[in-house]
Amino acid sequence: MVTNPTGVTRDVRHVVDLMHQDPRVELTAVFGPEHGFRGTAQAGGSEGRYDDPATGLPVYDTYTKSGRTLADVFTASAVDTVLFDIQDVGARFYTYIWTLYDCMEAAALAGKRFVVLDRPNPVTGRAAHGPVLDPAFATFVGRQPIAQAHGMTAAELARLFNAEFLGGRVRLTTVALTGWRRSDFFDATGLPWVPPSPNMPTPDTALVYSGTCLFEGTNLSEGRGTTRPFELLGAEGIDDRWAAALDELALPGVRFREAYFAPTFSKFAGKTVGGVQLHVHERELFDPVRTGIALLVTAKRVWSGFAWRADHWIDKLTGSALVRTMIDAGADTDEIVAAWQPGLAAFRTVRAKYLMYR
Repeated sequence: MVTNPTGVTRDVRHVVDLMHQDPRVELTAVFGPEHGFRGTAQAGGSEGRYDDPATGLPVYDTYTKSGRTLADVFTASAVDTVLFDIQDVGARFYTYIWTLYDCMEAAALAGKRFVVLDRPNPVTGRAAHGPVLDPAFATFVGRQPIAQAHGMTAAELARLFNAEFLGGRVRLTTVALTGWRRSDFFDATGLPWVPPSPNMPTPDTALVYSGTCLFEGTNLSEGRGTTRPFELLGAEGIDDRWAAALDELALPGVRFREAYFAPTFSKFAGKTVGGVQLHVHERELFDPVRTGIALLVTAKRVWSGFAWRADHWIDKLTGSALVRTMIDAGADTDEIVAAWQPGLAAFRTVRAKYLMYR
C-alpha cells in the first residue's frame, strides 16, 4: 500500500489498519511518500525505513526513489500488487502525483500489478489552468508535461501517465469514485479532510495552492509557519501598497486584505512581516494560477526588495523560464497568461481522453 494519513475511510479509519485486520487481505508492506506514511515529516523530508508500531508491517520510503531503485524496493518487499491511495490537491508541483508516477513505472519494471483507489480533486475537475511543463525543466515537482493546475483525479492522471508517458506498460486498474461530479469542491463530498501534508491544513489551502505556491520561488514568505499557509504572503518591508495594487486589478472571485504576521518557522521565522491575505469569495470564478501570476507581478512592482530564489526554483514550479523572464521584462499578468495558452490548449485536448467523471 502506497499511502499516507489521508488514506482513510468515511469514518476516518485508516485503510492500512482495516486491511491488516481483514483476513481476506494479505497486506505485506506499506510505502510512504514525502512527509511519510504516518505524516510526521515536514516538507522535503520522509520517515525512512521502519516497522509500523500499530501493525508490525514493514514501511518502506519511496521519497526521492524512482526507476530501477524503487522497483528493487518493490521486489524486496515481496508484494504482488501495489495499491495507491493518497489525497491529491490538484497542483502539478504537489509531489504525491509524481510518487504515483514513479511507483507506476517501478511496478512495471518489477512486474507488479498496480491499482489506484481514486479520491476527489478537492478544487474540482472542471478545467486545467496554467503553463504546461517543458520537459527540459523536469524534476520531482513536475516529471512530465501537464498543466500547473491539472483538473484531474489521481486515477485519471494514472490513466494519462500510463498511456502518454509510460507506453502502456503498467498493469493498471483504477477504482472509480461514486457520486463525485467534476464541479464538486471538497465540501460537497461529505468526506473528512485529513491534511495531506503539514502545510495543507484545510481545503481552502488547496484552493489557492496552485497559484500561491509560486512564492516558494521568491524571497517572500508563502505563509509557512502560520495558521494560513499559502493564503498569507509577505516579507519585511512590504506595506499596504501591495493589497491596493491587487485590488485595482479586480481579479475574479478573490479579494486581498493587508496583513501582518510572524511565521514560527521557515522564511522570516520569529519576525513580523507585511503582506496580504487572500480571501476567495466566489470559488467558481477564481483562477488560482492567474491570481498567482498577478501576485508576483504586483509584488515585484511595489516592493523594491523582491527577488527570485538564486536557484531559479520558480522555473521548476512554473515548468519553464517563461514566467520569470516575462515578469523581469515588465510583462503584465494578461500577457504572461496569454503566452502559455497554446500549450495549455494542447494539454486540454490530451486530458479529455482520460477523464472518468462528468
